[in-house]
Amino acid sequence: HTHLAVGNSHLDTAWLWPLRETRRKAVRTFSNAVALLDEHADYTFAASQAQQFAWVRDDQPDLWRRIREHVDAGRFDLVGSMWVEADFNIPAGESLVRQIVHGKRFFRDELGVDTPGLWLPDVFGYSAALPQILAAAGIDWFLTQKLSWNDTNRFPHHTFWWEGIDGTRVFTHFPPADTYSGDLSVANLVHGARNFAQADIRSQSLYLYGHGDGGGGPTGEQIERARQVADLAGVPRVELTTASAAVRRLMAEGDPAELPVWAGELYLELHRGTYTTHGWVKRANRRLELALRDAELWSVAAHRLAGLPVPAARLDRAWKRLLLHQFHDIIPGSSIHWVYEDTRRDLTEAGEEVDAVIDTALAAVA
Repeated sequence: HTHLAVGNSHLDTAWLWPLRETRRKAVRTFSNAVALLDEHADYTFAASQAQQFAWVRDDQPDLWRRIREHVDAGRFDLVGSMWVEADFNIPAGESLVRQIVHGKRFFRDELGVDTPGLWLPDVFGYSAALPQILAAAGIDWFLTQKLSWNDTNRFPHHTFWWEGIDGTRVFTHFPPADTYSGDLSVANLVHGARNFAQADIRSQSLYLYGHGDGGGGPTGEQIERARQVADLAGVPRVELTTASAAVRRLMAEGDPAELPVWAGELYLELHRGTYTTHGWVKRANRRLELALRDAELWSVAAHRLAGLPVPAARLDRAWKRLLLHQFHDIIPGSSIHWVYEDTRRDLTEAGEEVDAVIDTALAAVA
């Protein structure tokens, strides 16, 4: 068995800390990543969530320049394709589409990369509408880790086709080491190989290593450990690579028709209680989703009927504020109280701005 090892740092956009601390965590995490990229020629680093890149761009221009250099060299690997790693149980379908539109647009326009996959290691379950949305967005693979946390039924596959409501299928992989913050220990590597559900037809899987949740990413010690266990008797092989290259290798291995198919929702048997907390957050999210739809509809009508300019920049800002608070530890209800003080303020302000856009457009139409 070969573990295709990908350095990463899952950084929760909010959780046990507020958004303003995540801005600092992103700087520290990305600074650590580029320092290791400068030092180790065989090292690569994967990161998602366009929002965090936007914060670093705005707060640390020198660090942003170094990130761009490593992106251009193909070693700072952009994954995820979304504005944040959003929840997939509460947001409406239009919001899921906008997460991808804004995420892919940012990575394309700011860093020159068309991200090919959806990277969501820590989200609390996945709607069966997602494969159809991914296909429409030109995304051809999906990765998560979270279903290994099921509290009752073990999910039966690691490399498989996920089939959505309309029959669309997307190539899907769950790293069998059961972690997105691996330490490259022998015990964890052996567990990953023994746990691999498709071991009878495949010999490769992804292995995600580096400190996560609170950020940080891999360490120099972990990179050296990867070299030491790369070809060690009694231990699965380890190869350092990028996430994109690793998934391409998985997709090219063997006959695609051999892989099992999972049809329907990917349901997480854990964290279910979060969805009955902070009801006002859920209500504010839905109200703003509907208001943004109305604002766009009436703004276009006002433009066509009365020549009023469409306030695209204002709507773009409002959408991004909404998308930010659809992060998978905010909208479900699993963050600390401080986070929801920020959420209440942001969604209230965004709602007032969108209502003003609607009022102006309706007045012009009338």
